[in-house]
Amino acid sequence: MVNKNWNGALKKKRNYRPFVITLSIILIGAIGILSGLPGYEDFDAFDITILPLMNAIFNSFTFLFLVIALIAILKKNVKVHLSFIYAAFTTTFLFLITYVTFHFLAPSTPYGGSGFLAGLYYFVLITHIILAAAIVPLALTSITRAWNGEVERHRKIARITMPIWLYVSFTGVLVYILISPYY
Repeated sequence: MVNKNWNGALKKKRNYRPFVITLSIILIGAIGILSGLPGYEDFDAFDITILPLMNAIFNSFTFLFLVIALIAILKKNVKVHLSFIYAAFTTTFLFLITYVTFHFLAPSTPYGGSGFLAGLYYFVLITHIILAAAIVPLALTSITRAWNGEVERHRKIARITMPIWLYVSFTGVLVYILISPYY
């Protein structure tokens, strides 16, 4: 099948579904496995508590890039939108590297607060985790539909993907702020 890309040029449609499914399973599975590992007790090559801060920084940039991408597409500026979506994917990828590294090296950090803040923390954490798992195939499907020039199908899924990705990147920062005193 042949579609037009964002610039109107004809382009052959590719089947990205196996890529999306495989990468989603690998990423979500690896993160699930890491959550059950104990970490290294005597790791001292560097202070690994810097990694959650880096996660929060990368999530902050992802959130900002997504907001700018959203504003750009609402103004019908596809080129700027695409640039900031790629930037959001880049900071999300960097987040994944630091996240996986931290959770491979460090034992789980329990939340030490109580009362309202504990309830807020666990609500945000649980919704963040569930939606972070969902965002992997959603974001990959959104971008591959754009690559294939399937504009209407891209718009349809992007209307679901964008708010979830914004929530996940924002709550990633919030989770860090709430748990950082306990590292």
